[in-house]
Amino acid sequence: MSVAIAAAAALTACSTAAQQDDPAVAADEATTPAMTPQDDRLEVTLFDAANAQVGTVWLADDAGGLEIEVAVSGLEPGFHGFHLHAVGVCEPDSPDPADPANIGDFLSAGGHLGADEGDHGAHAGDLPSLLADSTGAARLTVRTDAVTLADLREGDGAAVMIHAGPDNFAHIPERYAPDGPDDVTLRTGDAGERVACGAVGG
Repeated sequence: MSVAIAAAAALTACSTAAQQDDPAVAADEATTPAMTPQDDRLEVTLFDAANAQVGTVWLADDAGGLEIEVAVSGLEPGFHGFHLHAVGVCEPDSPDPADPANIGDFLSAGGHLGADEGDHGAHAGDLPSLLADSTGAARLTVRTDAVTLADLREGDGAAVMIHAGPDNFAHIPERYAPDGPDDVTLRTGDAGERVACGAVGG
């Protein structure tokens, strides 16, 4: 009897530890603070416009670049634009710093990181899209050498952003647009509204 109880306790402990190490579980429970800093690693919580915690992003220095891991739930199934934005402020129903008359969810985070240095697809904050499964959950790990953790912490900070729709990376074939993509596409990739945001403080 005592052996069975001990075995059950051990299994419970192992299960609990596995859940704590699983990013998908962390995203579902959303129990982490908005930002947990370390010297070479940062854990950021994603919030939707209703201030509900919907996921977690882990940022870590990696050989002169940045490793980004994200686990999120509650998305519409399909592809979603995923970017680093230039201002570490995630406020719903907020003005765009570059155009205060333009108000919307998480516009306080400004445009893409590095948007003033080139067209979309070449911004430092451009990342591969997230693919949400039929349950609305998405996970992704990616490495970029276009930015470091120190870069995200400088100045106004930065924000991790998930958009409502897919990102076209400003790739518009000439047969659809003989004059090429317009200014909005070149800046944003037409990924639509901002549905989840996590702030990285400066």
